[in-house]
Amino acid sequence: MKPLKEKFGNREAESITPQDMERWLADNVDENEWEPATVNRYKALISLAYRLGIENGKVEKNPAKLVKRRRENNARIRFLSEDEEKRLRAVMRKDYAEHLPELDFALNTGVRCGEQYALMWDCVDLKNKVLTIRLSKNGEMRHLPINDVALAALVELRGRHKGNAVFVRKSGEPILAPRFWFEPAIEEAKIDDFTWHCLRHTFASRLVMKDVNLTTVRELMGHKSIQMTLRYAHLAPKHLAAAVAVLCEPSKATNSQKTSTDTKTDTSASEPDVSSTSSVQQLIALQAVSAQAGL
Repeated sequence: MKPLKEKFGNREAESITPQDMERWLADNVDENEWEPATVNRYKALISLAYRLGIENGKVEKNPAKLVKRRRENNARIRFLSEDEEKRLRAVMRKDYAEHLPELDFALNTGVRCGEQYALMWDCVDLKNKVLTIRLSKNGEMRHLPINDVALAALVELRGRHKGNAVFVRKSGEPILAPRFWFEPAIEEAKIDDFTWHCLRHTFASRLVMKDVNLTTVRELMGHKSIQMTLRYAHLAPKHLAAAVAVLCEPSKATNSQKTSTDTKTDTSASEPDVSSTSSVQQLIALQAVSAQAGL
């Protein structure tokens, strides 16, 4: 109830429109990572408040009825494909070029929308390539490395410096949220079912697909639980494929038995090579892959 009071507490109930509610819910999806189930619970709470208001003669209609209910699939991962990114960048170069550093930063740091647009220069160490998030969603401070692409974006933004806010327009005006340019760009690029938060999924997904282990991805994403990170495990199928592939490889013992003869002039070839460490290494690798995938 507290978020609702903070947003709408000072407004007349009749003045709040379905569009107001949609924008507020969408903002929280991007900035606070609300899952579809959370959005639906707040929609239901708002609808209940208006229904009681109608029953008691306080209001005449319930605007929450016109707010779209989200499909609940909290494990869903939507990330930007290479083709989609090309289309998005083409649109941005044409119409929203000054916002390209924001996109580059998001794709290469994976920070949450609220963390990104609240970032101040005193939390950015360009020399040592370290970013400090003073207060994450989990209420903890965390430090992130800055790669070359993110660094280039920050250097460009530094050239616009007219205060402590990192993300500003070329005029120096602070950018509080990306929706005003991001949603039109996504629509023009014909990218369906994609929000700003999906850029964070893209960051994590690309790391996993490039063989970065899940423990490291968890640290970079700032996940409190490894269960959150395990949502991306399916994007590294070759690790699982490599694990089961070892069962198809003939052992050295089998090979040596096939090449042995009935003569007793040399019996060493028919004995298993127990000194070999390859099978042990394979088992260790299999165990590591299984643990990483949460099996």
